[in-house]
Amino acid sequence: MPPSVRERQFLDPAVLARLGTLELKARTIVEGLLTGLHRSPFKGFSVEFAEYRQYMPGDDLSTIDWKVYARSDRHYIKKFEAETNLDCHLMLDVSGSMAYGGRGITKFEYGQYLAASLAYLMNRQRDAAGLTAFDDRIVSMLPASARPGHLHALLVTLDRLRIGRSTNVSKPLHQLADSLSKRGMVVLISDLLDDPDRVIRGLRHFRFRGTEVVVFHLLDPDEIDFPFERATRFEDLESGEEVLAVPALVSEHYRREFSGLLQRYKRELGASGIDYHLVRTDQPLELSLMAYLSTRGRAL
Repeated sequence: MPPSVRERQFLDPAVLARLGTLELKARTIVEGLLTGLHRSPFKGFSVEFAEYRQYMPGDDLSTIDWKVYARSDRHYIKKFEAETNLDCHLMLDVSGSMAYGGRGITKFEYGQYLAASLAYLMNRQRDAAGLTAFDDRIVSMLPASARPGHLHALLVTLDRLRIGRSTNVSKPLHQLADSLSKRGMVVLISDLLDDPDRVIRGLRHFRFRGTEVVVFHLLDPDEIDFPFERATRFEDLESGEEVLAVPALVSEHYRREFSGLLQRYKRELGASGIDYHLVRTDQPLELSLMAYLSTRGRAL
């Protein structure tokens, strides 16, 4: 059966925000997800993350685990560590626009929770996790590692991050892509409020180098739905510029243009083999974690 209502509520970002440390939040999210997967009738995700796969014709017979065969009457081969573990690089946008939060939680806070949860999940899978935080430049960077104590160091670094300045998504993307020495996975968490041409080129750079890419396009529901009804003063959180707008005059145009932007990201990133996921800050984090697990499964 799927997770209970009580388990699901701890995946709700509004409930999660009231918990204690970032490490506690991450552990609560991941353990809640794994409990649900254990009980779920749906298969396709490895909840134990065992280093085995079913024997296929042509596999080396010496790799068969006969102890597993004795217990299950099925042939499985044990995968080597190089086959089962990945270097996973988390990239978190900390630019000024991420400070917006119209529903009690900002995009930056949601991004912290998501990045922490993914790091915790990666650690459970014995993947090497790294963290790169950026605004218009890289402001903090931890190389990918699976050493004991690294997860704690990553979570402490993540918890200490603060909102930065203006956005330049593509520059840090190219810098990280050039620095990677082995194939792995990059997970970008950003509102992508930048020139889409440059963002798409930066993400394609990873694919050119053989790196799997997952994009979590993180947006507040206000930015998608534009629910404003009265004359409202809008402030650019990066430049400080303000503009007074009458929603009745601009809402239709805004929704059309913004929808076009979202469709473009989905279409062009998908065509480049990049997993694109639109994430609203009012949606449970389990959806993003499931999307990550699905991509990781295909990357092995």
